[in-house]
Amino acid sequence: MGIKLYYTTVTASREVKSQQAEVMRILESKSIQYELIDISVGGAVREEMRSKAGNPSAVPPQIFNDDLYCGDYQMFSEAVEEDTVEKFLKMA
Repeated sequence: MGIKLYYTTVTASREVKSQQAEVMRILESKSIQYELIDISVGGAVREEMRSKAGNPSAVPPQIFNDDLYCGDYQMFSEAVEEDTVEKFLKMA
């Protein structure tokens, strides 16, 4: 099992950039290893992320544990506030 973070290196949105950076920073601060998957490499990767998330308009960051959908930035942020990140990531 492994944590996968779908993100993008190509975005004009400051909000998306900020959210992605915050997720990475928090995962690193908790010593949680994760794999980055860049959806900007092609439409197929973006569609894979949306399909796995069950949301045809999902935008990064989207977080998975292998193929299990954990949630988006808002859900991750709530887990951080509640100190339930490991549970959110389906690690517990």
